[in-house]
Amino acid sequence: MKYYPVHAGYPPYAEVNPAVEAAFAEHGRGNVQMPPKVYVTFVESGDFRTMPAYLPARGIAGVKIVNVHPQNRTRGLPTVMALTVIIDITTGIPTAIINATELTALRTGAAGAIAAKYLAPRHPITLGIVGAGRQAEAQVEATAASLAIEEILVWSRSEKSAEAFAERYSEYNARSVPLERACDCDVLTTTTPSTKPVVMADWIHEGTHINAIGADAPGKQELDPAILAKAEVFVDDPGQAAHSGEINVPVGTGDYDPARIAGTLGEVVIGKKGRSSPDAITIFDSTGLAIQDLAIAALVLRDDGEYELPFP
Repeated sequence: MKYYPVHAGYPPYAEVNPAVEAAFAEHGRGNVQMPPKVYVTFVESGDFRTMPAYLPARGIAGVKIVNVHPQNRTRGLPTVMALTVIIDITTGIPTAIINATELTALRTGAAGAIAAKYLAPRHPITLGIVGAGRQAEAQVEATAASLAIEEILVWSRSEKSAEAFAERYSEYNARSVPLERACDCDVLTTTTPSTKPVVMADWIHEGTHINAIGADAPGKQELDPAILAKAEVFVDDPGQAAHSGEINVPVGTGDYDPARIAGTLGEVVIGKKGRSSPDAITIFDSTGLAIQDLAIAALVLRDDGEYELPFP
């Protein structure tokens, strides 16, 4: 068995984005096995999820275990940590254990970049960012690898964090702005752990594409449900989105009918679905798919033996 530690090194977005895009395409064609995520919730602190999948096109199968503990930042720990176990398809023997903490950020960033590639109203784009944490960084870096960014407008509850974020991405004319101003963009990406809307419907212009990234568990939401009511909503997986994505709370309250989902990102990638017009508001509701994790794990495993360490 091989162990791939956190310092083993990770592939660049120039490789990650196409690999994840190909996985979404296989999902759109119905060529994967992927049971829904299973959640175990710790009421006072967070949760962990198990995510099994089989991606025949890459000849890889396995399961990721990932936690989300929002208060970890006060402990000097990542809020999201993950481990992926790869299973041999022929024998069932575990063949690799991968520290997937950073891979989780990479594959989620890639999903947003792919959605923007296909659903943004124009290229190049002005990118609005709500939240200034690790996932916001991943979204910028992944998106920049797939399409040109003219300008970044970033908002955070901490003005200091927003200003530091803007300084890191000054090459893209990034600047800290009020929340409503961040919505004055072509692609808006929300990356907060909020349980109530932070982006209001009146702030969203015709033609805007929204990557709703932060809502990844029951009870979380970042968008005013009125935005969903007038938008074309694309999801990574309908079942996961209704359970724990941006639409989960509006579905539970009856404010959004999951039958209105416009399609999956996989269907968009293969050309089966897409935005109806340049003026349509589109949303990608990202919950994270196990096949994304397998696609990026395959890249890590590709250079067999380079990072091999003894493992008990």
